[in-house]
Amino acid sequence: MIVVVVGVCLVGVWMFMSSSTAPGQLPAVTESKHKDSTKVSSQFEDNSGDLASDDSVNQENTNSNTNQVERNTGDDSDSSEQNSNSESNESEKNSNESEKNNDSNSDSSESEKNNDSNESEKNDDSNSGSNERENTDDSTESEKNNDSNSNETEKKEETTNKDEETKTEDLSAATQSEILKETSAQNGAFSTQAAESASEKKSQNVYNWKTCNVTAGPDYIPCLDNLEAIRHLHGRSHYEHRERHCPAESPTCLVPLPLGYKTPIKWPRSREQIWYSNIPHTRLAAVKGHQNWVKVTGEYLTFPGGGTQFKNGALHYIDFIQNSVPDIAWGKRTRVILDVGCGVASFGGYLFERDVIAMSFAPKDEHEAQIQFALERGIPAISAVMGTQRLPFPSKIFDVVHCARCRVPWHIEGGKLLLELNRVLRPGGYFVWSATPVYQNKSEDVEIWEAMSKLTKAMCWDLVVINNDKLNQVGAAIYRKPTSNECYENRQQNDPPLCEKKDDPDAVWNVQLEACMHKVPVDESARGSKWPEAWPQRLESPPYWLKTSEVGVYGKPAPEDFTSDYDHWKRVVSKSYLSGLGIDWSSVRNVMDMRSIYGGFAAALRDLKVWVMNVVPLDSPDTLPIIYERGLFGIYHNWCESFSTYPRSYDLLHADHLFSDVKKRCKLQSLMAEVDRMLRPEGKLIVRDNVETVAEVESMAKSLNWKIQMTYNKDNEGLLCVEKTLWRPTEVETVPYAIE
Repeated sequence: MIVVVVGVCLVGVWMFMSSSTAPGQLPAVTESKHKDSTKVSSQFEDNSGDLASDDSVNQENTNSNTNQVERNTGDDSDSSEQNSNSESNESEKNSNESEKNNDSNSDSSESEKNNDSNESEKNDDSNSGSNERENTDDSTESEKNNDSNSNETEKKEETTNKDEETKTEDLSAATQSEILKETSAQNGAFSTQAAESASEKKSQNVYNWKTCNVTAGPDYIPCLDNLEAIRHLHGRSHYEHRERHCPAESPTCLVPLPLGYKTPIKWPRSREQIWYSNIPHTRLAAVKGHQNWVKVTGEYLTFPGGGTQFKNGALHYIDFIQNSVPDIAWGKRTRVILDVGCGVASFGGYLFERDVIAMSFAPKDEHEAQIQFALERGIPAISAVMGTQRLPFPSKIFDVVHCARCRVPWHIEGGKLLLELNRVLRPGGYFVWSATPVYQNKSEDVEIWEAMSKLTKAMCWDLVVINNDKLNQVGAAIYRKPTSNECYENRQQNDPPLCEKKDDPDAVWNVQLEACMHKVPVDESARGSKWPEAWPQRLESPPYWLKTSEVGVYGKPAPEDFTSDYDHWKRVVSKSYLSGLGIDWSSVRNVMDMRSIYGGFAAALRDLKVWVMNVVPLDSPDTLPIIYERGLFGIYHNWCESFSTYPRSYDLLHADHLFSDVKKRCKLQSLMAEVDRMLRPEGKLIVRDNVETVAEVESMAKSLNWKIQMTYNKDNEGLLCVEKTLWRPTEVETVPYAIE
C-alpha cells in the first residue's frame, strides 16, 4: 500500500504577478508599435503576498512515498540515484504504511518526520539545492512536529478554519525548507503531475526528444544556421547571409553537448579563463593571438583583455576614452552602451568595473565563436550583423555607441548603416570611432576619412575630439549627436534626408534600413528630449516621460505602475528567489528575463554579480524604452523563433507568464527545445504562469530528465523551478535545412 503524506501547515512567502490574466486592448505606455496586440493584466497586489497555510507546494521526489510511486510507474525522469536509494525508499514505504495503520501517532512516524538528517534529501534527485535546505530553526521544527501528530479531526478543523489559522512569515531558510520538503502529491492542483501515475507516463511519451544532427553541431543557432535559406539568397554583398533566416517551424530536437563539456568557470575568473573543452575553437587564438584577444593555455582558453585597438588592455583604453571626453563620465552619465563588432567583448567585460553595461554584438562569421567566447566568459553579447534590416532595439536608447576596428563600411550607400546608429543613439550621446582612418595616412584610410567627415557633418554630428593613444598607437574620433533640430533645418541640402513623418523610429522587427534621419524630440515631455538621471538614480525613478494620465501595463497610472512593479520584484527576489529555490547564486552570471515588462526583475538583482538580458516579446506592451531609460538593457524577440545566441549561453532563464502566451501561436515543445538550447547544464528555469501551463512545462521538464527544484500553486497561479541536466537523447533527428 502506498501512502502520500500531506503537509497541512505550509507557511512561507511567495509573491505573485499575474501578468496575463485577461486579454484586451491596452493604452500605449510608450510609442508602442504593438498597440493592437497588447493585453491587460491584473493589477499588483498591495499586500506582501504571504502564502496561506493550505496552499499547495510540490517538492518533487523529496518524499520517499513519491519516489516509490515513480518507481512503480516506470517514470523515465528518474535518475540512477533513485535506484541506488531503493532500499531506503522501501524502508520508508514500510514505515509510512505502519504510520497509517496507527493513525499517524506512532513514535516511529514522529521520528521519521522529525529526522533532520540528509536521508530524504539524498533521495531528492530533483533538488540541487538540498544542502541549503537542511538547516531548520526551532520554531519551524515545532510546526513540523505539530503537523505530524495531528489527527484526522484536527485536519478537518484546520481545513474549515484555514483563514483563522493562517500565519505570515518572512521566507527564512527554515520556513522555506518546510515548504520544499512537504508535498501534497495527489491532492494538490498538479494532480496529473504529482500522482506520477499512468497519465504521467503517457504525457512523457508525447515528448519524443531527439538530438539534432546538424552541420553546426554543438554550436547550432537555428535562425543563423539555416543553410538552405542562405543558399537561395540572391546576394550577399549586404551581409544577408549573416542575418536571421528562421525555419518555417522551430526545431524540437536538442543540441548536442561538446565532448568533455564541463561546468563553466565562475565570474569573475571566467573573464580571463574558460574551459577549452566547452568551446574547442582555436582560429581566433591563431589569427588574433598577437592582439591579445584569446590564447590557448593547456586545458584553458585565456583572455588577456586586449583587442585590435587595445592590445595592451581594455582598462587603459576605457580610461583613454574618458580622458578624451570627460563628459562621457563612465558609470554616471554613461550607463548603457552599444559595442558594434565587439570581437570577444573584452571592452564590455571590463566596463563592468566602471559600472557600465554594454550590449555587444558581432556576426557569426569567419571570426570563429567570438560571441560564444564572450558569453562563456560571462559578458553580455548577441550574434547580429548590420545588414539590410534595423537592429532589434528602440530609438534613442544608447548613451554611447562604440566601434573599434569593427570593419563596417559606414560611408557607403548614403551612410545607411551609420544612420542606423544615429537612430539608436540618444540625442546628446557620443559615437566613439576607433579605426585606422582616424590615425593612418594610407590612401584607403584617407579616402574613408574624407567620406566619413562629409557624412557626419551632413548628419549634424559634432566632432568633439580626435585623440591618440600612445600606448596602443591608435587613435579615436569622438562625435556627439545634436540635441535640437536647428542644424537639420539650416542644412543647405537635405542629404541625408529627414525620414517621413509616418516612419516610426521604434518599429524594428523585420523593418528594412532607410538612409534617413529622424528629428530630435524637443517637447520636454517627450522621450529623448532630456538625458536620464545619473546612475544609479535612474534605476529606481520612473522616466520623466511616463505620464500619470496614461494607464500602465497593470492598470494603474504609468508612474505608479512602474513603482509597483519594482516593489513587487524586490519582494519576490529577496523573500523567495534568493533563498527559496535552492539556487546557488554564486554560480549564476548570465540571466535572461524572457518576458520583461519594466525591467523590475533585473533591477531587483542589481546587487548580485549578474547581468540580465531583458526580452520584450513582439506581442507584449512596448516597454523596452523604459528598461533602457532606467539603465538596463534588452531586446525585442518573437519566441516562436530561435533567439540569436549560441547554445549554453545562460545560467538562469526567467519566464513570467510567457509560456501560456506563446502556446496560443506556436508549439510549446519548440519553445522548450529553445530553452534547453540556451540554458547551460545545471542552469535553472523559473516559470511563473497559470496552473495548467506550469503543469505542461513541468511534464516536459521531466521528459527531458531535468531536476524539479520546486512546484507551487495558489489561486490558479503556479511557480516552477527546474534544473537542466547533462542528459541527451540517444535517438538522432537530421535537420535537412541545417546540413551542408
